[in-house]
Amino acid sequence: MKSYMAKTGELQAAWHLVDATDQVLGRLASSIAMILMGKHRPEYTPHVDTGDFVVVVNAEKVKLTGNKWASKEYAHFSGYPSGRRVMTAQQVRQAFPERLLQEAVRRMLPKNKLAVHMLSKLKVYAGPSHPHQAQQPKELKL
Repeated sequence: MKSYMAKTGELQAAWHLVDATDQVLGRLASSIAMILMGKHRPEYTPHVDTGDFVVVVNAEKVKLTGNKWASKEYAHFSGYPSGRRVMTAQQVRQAFPERLLQEAVRRMLPKNKLAVHMLSKLKVYAGPSHPHQAQQPKELKL
């Protein structure tokens, strides 16, 4: 008996629609990361991108538990002296509502070149509308 190994371009990627309203950020991100990697398919192959496209709407309505809105920090560094910038989760949600979910999913993907391609299949929108109606995404309950 032989093991099946998917080849690049052999599998068709499906489109899924996820509503992030009142979903906990980490739990939602881990479910989305599994779909982007393709681990929900029996044809999963680690070195081939077998994942599907995921469209997330209402990203601004995602929840964090406990006191994380005030205590969780997102930092980046410009490369210059004193170039470290820190924002709380509440500040990030007000300025860039999609970024909370994108960062959470990005950090759950594998740390390799394939992760860039997987992350490009994630489409996050702050409000309830999205421009991917032509792809006919199927509603996904997480």
